[in-house]
Amino acid sequence: MIRRLKSGEYRLYSRKLDPRTQKRRNLGTFGTRAAAETHEREVQYFKRH
Repeated sequence: MIRRLKSGEYRLYSRKLDPRTQKRRNLGTFGTRAAAETHEREVQYFKRH
């Protein structure tokens, strides 16, 4: 899940809630949405390999 921050950057959050904190885990902050989407694909690939 990608959200735009007030600073103009994009942050990648986990799809599921963290059971400990009940919030989504921060998976990185990126300058452009394209960079965040690329990293999200890398994360999904890594989860399955």
